[in-house]
Amino acid sequence: MEKYLIVFAFVLCLSCNSKSDEKEMASVYQKELSNISNQVKSSLEHFKPDSLKFPRSLTQKGELHGVPSKDWTSGFFPGMLWYLYEYTDDKELLDQARTWTAFIEKEKNDSLTHDVGFKVYCSFGNGLRITKDSLYKDVVVQASKTLITRYDPKVKCIRSWDWNRDVWQYPVIIDNMMNLEMLFEATKLTSDSIYYNVAKNHALATMKNHFRDDFSSYHVVDYDTISGKVRAKVTHQGYSDDSAWSRGQGWALYGYTMCYRETHDQQFLEQAKHVADFIINHSNLPEDYVPYWDFDAPDIPNAKRDVSAAAVIASALLELSIYCNDNQKAEYLKVAKNILNSLASNKYRKEASQYPFVLKESVGSEPHDMEVGVPIIYADYYYVEALLRAINLEK
Repeated sequence: MEKYLIVFAFVLCLSCNSKSDEKEMASVYQKELSNISNQVKSSLEHFKPDSLKFPRSLTQKGELHGVPSKDWTSGFFPGMLWYLYEYTDDKELLDQARTWTAFIEKEKNDSLTHDVGFKVYCSFGNGLRITKDSLYKDVVVQASKTLITRYDPKVKCIRSWDWNRDVWQYPVIIDNMMNLEMLFEATKLTSDSIYYNVAKNHALATMKNHFRDDFSSYHVVDYDTISGKVRAKVTHQGYSDDSAWSRGQGWALYGYTMCYRETHDQQFLEQAKHVADFIINHSNLPEDYVPYWDFDAPDIPNAKRDVSAAAVIASALLELSIYCNDNQKAEYLKVAKNILNSLASNKYRKEASQYPFVLKESVGSEPHDMEVGVPIIYADYYYVEALLRAINLEK
């Protein structure tokens, strides 16, 4: 394992100006995905399917934090299994993906959260893409019907949280950009434009209200339910209201890259590039490209790193590079590959255990002392996705 990681780091540091270099790096990504697949399969010998124990994170003591399907993170583990099956064509991983995905079906009717997209699209959405199963199509469409019930035409956004009503009237979080992909897919599946229109309106309103002049994003924008106007802008999981919470910047980058893919609207592409440039050029971005949990954390350089933010950013940059000119493409690819290089190192890569986690050193919410410096499943999901995207870019 250690020998392999040294090779992985060395190869990724090579220049990628030639096709041979690209092919060599693709081969390294393939080896890493094979290693992850074997690691996850090994854990499945001890970690049996349980609808009440979707792996979310590990505690500081190394104990499993398992959650039921209603938790916003439930879709990431089955989604990762789908990705690994897609890469390996391993029937055991297929059976596990189907089993864990089935546990989530009832979430298609959960109208109490915007996270129905995270839950259903990462699981059933990937399953549908890979297998074309008509049942999975029906679940994705129903989940999309449920999600748009949270849309307010005055605000032109999908409501995020329902809690904290004594403080917020209509909170919308930058994370919500990630749930729009399911709506775009629903329009393609049904030929009903309502899902597309809701998703695009949400992206436009978020672009108008969530971003500062430097293209960093607030975490939460609260709207007035009567006028639809902005009441407040805060950063709930970041260092301060005016700071740049790193995973939030990752959600923004990924969300607008995806919106450009689905709409071909040039303003979404420009927004994604602006966010990417903010991240890449920030003076507090570490040399290994794995960001601190907040770009403005007060204890930098001793602040915690967040591999979940790094994985989301890497996956987004790999896709964004497809839509850019040669200079921008080279810059975005360089950063994405440096992130993958770092995540594969002993500093961030987790050794195999009875639980199916791949990376360590994620930060859920530092201000709330929640899941700080531990493995979290969504970091693994986007890391695996990024590796697959890197391989497919060479193809």
